[in-house]
Amino acid sequence: MIGLLRSRMLWTAMAFTAAAVTLPWWLSGYILGVLTLAYYFGVFAMSWDLLFGFAGEVNFGPTFLIGLGAYSAAIIDAHWGPPIAVCVAAGGLVALIGGLLLAVPALRLRGPYFGLVTLVAVLLLQNAIVIFAGVTGGEIGMMVPDVISVDAGHNYWIALAFLLICAVILFGLSRSAVGLILQASGQDTVGAQALGFNVTKHKLAAFCISAVFSGVAGAMLVFYQGTASVSTVVDLGVGVQIIIAAVLGGRRTILGAVLGSIFLIVAGEFLRPLGQINTFVVAAVALAVILFFPDGLLGNLLRVREQE
Repeated sequence: MIGLLRSRMLWTAMAFTAAAVTLPWWLSGYILGVLTLAYYFGVFAMSWDLLFGFAGEVNFGPTFLIGLGAYSAAIIDAHWGPPIAVCVAAGGLVALIGGLLLAVPALRLRGPYFGLVTLVAVLLLQNAIVIFAGVTGGEIGMMVPDVISVDAGHNYWIALAFLLICAVILFGLSRSAVGLILQASGQDTVGAQALGFNVTKHKLAAFCISAVFSGVAGAMLVFYQGTASVSTVVDLGVGVQIIIAAVLGGRRTILGAVLGSIFLIVAGEFLRPLGQINTFVVAAVALAVILFFPDGLLGNLLRVREQE
């Protein structure tokens, strides 16, 4: 308990939570909407960090899992109209099944081939959405009949609560025995196998956990925005943004991915008046941080304080 209370990660998380809780009292609905989107991206980035930061597997296609969850929930809601909670759960289940079908053969590969498989999976999903446009809406996208809420404050609280729950679960998992085995497997696969650990089984478990959280978050994002489209949940650019957010915040920190997501979404929104320069400025800042602070924002902060 004493060690936990001395954890700088814990106090940083508590400070973030305290600040986030007070924001609806003095921020406009527009800014709350931007932060709501950032919180969902935070879950995407945390899920990706579990697989890459700890298991050492580079998933170049996080939007494959997100897209499966998002479109499954949207299609179920549009055709059968069950409660939103049922659609979200179904989205997570479909993402889990899709993740299993992808990961079981892919994890047998070595080197960069796993990443290439996940990248191709995104392209296949994009093509499937266009081919079955009668069901998915194609490149235009599809509207969903239901939304979580039309109130910006209500949407903010739901997104924040969802983010905190996911953060607690993923962070706890990363610090558990499973997380330590994943970290050992990612750093030295042969050594972990020599110690008797089933590396493939643990990496598969990490991929499945990442799939569930990504799929559920993708489904919730659809019911927040009221639409599902390739450009918002499946596009390769969205996947790159998620990867940058996780690395920018700090690899193997889980919580740093949230900070990276908030920075990218908020900075991109407030620099929107700059037009195309907007993307250049945000990308340049992210590149500078990654080059000069390879541990990321949160990772570097914690490392510096531990050396004091």
